[in-house]
Amino acid sequence: MEKNKKLALLFVPIVFFILYIGTSIGSSNIDILDTISILLNKLFNIPLRENIAPKDVAIIWSIRVPRVLLAFFVGGSLAVSGAVVQSVLKNELASPYTLGVSSGASLGAGLVIILGLNVSFLGNFTLPIVGFLFGLLTVYSVIIFSSKIDKTMSNNTIILAGMVFSLFVNALLTTLTAVFSEDLKSITLWQMGSFSMRGFSYVQAIIPFVVIGMLGVSKYIREMDILTFGEEQAKAVGVDTSKVKKRLFIFSTILAGSAVSLSGTIGFIDLISPHVVRRIFGSRHIYVIPMSFIFGGCLMVITDLISRTIISPAELPVGAITALIGAPFFAYVYFSKGKR
Repeated sequence: MEKNKKLALLFVPIVFFILYIGTSIGSSNIDILDTISILLNKLFNIPLRENIAPKDVAIIWSIRVPRVLLAFFVGGSLAVSGAVVQSVLKNELASPYTLGVSSGASLGAGLVIILGLNVSFLGNFTLPIVGFLFGLLTVYSVIIFSSKIDKTMSNNTIILAGMVFSLFVNALLTTLTAVFSEDLKSITLWQMGSFSMRGFSYVQAIIPFVVIGMLGVSKYIREMDILTFGEEQAKAVGVDTSKVKKRLFIFSTILAGSAVSLSGTIGFIDLISPHVVRRIFGSRHIYVIPMSFIFGGCLMVITDLISRTIISPAELPVGAITALIGAPFFAYVYFSKGKR
């Protein structure tokens, strides 16, 4: 336990360093001291260094800072959601996408793009809010369906129900894009994931979901530890496994749904992060949950940095970068598990 605390403290300077690197490096590289001066000026009203151009101030504060913060929150939310789903389903290869979050959010986003919906009081947030609601509705449908056909809500039932609903919702989206082919490019680009041109309003939008989701998940840390020993043992010590599962799935969907809705479908972060964290910190969720958030956030910032610098000044979809990293990792986890 003492070792884990020291390791957790070691991550603190690493987080700040990665956030700083993500803010400083880009198509327009800005001097390290200038970046620090701009941040200190905006945060603490300390005078700027001499000869800092106004465009550099705008690049750092208006473009890169909100982009890096949003990437960190999205990565952290996906990682925690993945950790919860893997723990509850006792499957290292499970993720919130298994329950249909991304499929539902993609269908919602597709409908907004195709129909040109724009709710006046939501403004630019019409697409992410509708996407989030469809993602939440899909997962809720999976939970209700699973509980109806299997009152114990066994893990296999939940996984199979999630696959069925995901395939069905994806089929609806495919049909819509085939009929409205002129919107295919917009839907495809959204699904690839991006943090481009996301201002502070997007950061403010995701924070309430992160707070609600993290508080909800943290409330059931003890129950998640007990569930790792099996459902029968959990029931023997008084855990209402069905209720706990439902609530954990809802909170994990709040985290994953808000992340997907604000950034698009970005895969593998929710798979990689919890797996690496468990290798370092063990299986106790008092460490797995917060460290998954930190590791997932840092990993997302790094992958976003790669996506916007590797072919600068153009950008690659961040979802493509995570897939290039995550696919080999997924294969490694699967085949190493098979050998064991």
